[in-house]
Amino acid sequence: MLKKIVSFLFPLKIYTVKSAVSKSLEVTWVNGELVLDSENTNYSYGSLQQILKHGLQAIGFEKIRKMDHVLLLGVAGGSIFKTLVDDIKFSGKLTGVEIDSATIEIANQYFKLNEVPNLEIIIDDAFEYVLKTTAKYDLIVIDIFQDTNMPNFLFESFFTKRICFLLRNKGFVLFNTMILDNKSNERNKKYLSDFNEADFSIRALPRVEQHNELLIIENLNY
Repeated sequence: MLKKIVSFLFPLKIYTVKSAVSKSLEVTWVNGELVLDSENTNYSYGSLQQILKHGLQAIGFEKIRKMDHVLLLGVAGGSIFKTLVDDIKFSGKLTGVEIDSATIEIANQYFKLNEVPNLEIIIDDAFEYVLKTTAKYDLIVIDIFQDTNMPNFLFESFFTKRICFLLRNKGFVLFNTMILDNKSNERNKKYLSDFNEADFSIRALPRVEQHNELLIIENLNY
């Protein structure tokens, strides 16, 4: 309780671990809340939870509440699951895919991820999982970062087509991206231009926080 109170005055780091994937992971008390950070960015809770919640609001809480299956690629601390269950009252199936087992250990210990109902966590590479899974999803959330870097495969047409194939009719993709320069800005523009507007509705929510741009893709097929 004392650490929580002190954190309103200044951040209080309570746990640090080296990770083969994320290099450095830190759990910190900030303004009375625990957050999970990498060396240079917020990984879970804190600003990231608000960013993804903003995207879910843009899709519509009522729509999400009626969905059956949500897939998250890139779990980290799993803050979006808490938003889905606690705020939206989603009661369907949740699947999270995370390549870095160290983040899941932290999420279970400090953020009680293992207590989220109807949640299955899979330790796997997101690209490999997307190729293997035979399930269909109402909502796919892509939130994959290695510190501030985004793997190139996320923007390649093969991966994008596979993601869209896994969507149920009238399903959504919520893609959290980071724009740090003109190159990444042009990357996002090209990504959106590659969609067939007859089959998909595409919109961007620019500059959520300082550098994040949320991309929302809706499958228009019935």
